[in-house]
Amino acid sequence: MQYTATYLSPLGKILLAADDIGLTGLWFDGEKFYAKNLAPEHEEKEVPVFGEVKHWLDLYFSGTNPGFMPPIHMIGSTFQLSVWNILKQIPYCETTTYGEIAKQIAASRGKERMSAQAVGGAVGHNEISIIIPCHRVVGRNGSLTGYAGGVDKKVRLLTLEGVNMSDLFVPTRGTAL
Repeated sequence: MQYTATYLSPLGKILLAADDIGLTGLWFDGEKFYAKNLAPEHEEKEVPVFGEVKHWLDLYFSGTNPGFMPPIHMIGSTFQLSVWNILKQIPYCETTTYGEIAKQIAASRGKERMSAQAVGGAVGHNEISIIIPCHRVVGRNGSLTGYAGGVDKKVRLLTLEGVNMSDLFVPTRGTAL
């Protein structure tokens, strides 16, 4: 059974979803893949994991590194899970590129190369945004493209964390805006 709750953030309303294992989803209202994998049969109910997640979010939105990971339950393909596990390791206030993640995946699989675009697809389908920090992934040239919650939210999240934005930019054209 999945459960849902709402969190009111400074960036707008967030839908939380969880099962008996942990948090399964965290989506901004109107985001690209909003509640894509939420079970049709779910119940709005304040389960214990939501208390931990809301505490984490309170700390985060106050400009503090929460310093802990609430219980999460990532549901995806083997490739997606490998990408999301790398995302979880990007330090607070730091960024990495899709290409760097692709290199890590390739190395872990004994391959010479991995597609940065494939990594981008997995990053974009991350169901637990913010906590699994997909907003910390940028283009190789500093482009702030590809955030399902919207590039404006990506900019605000990075700014909140104190990321040095001097070499980053919002693209004016492209398919991943």
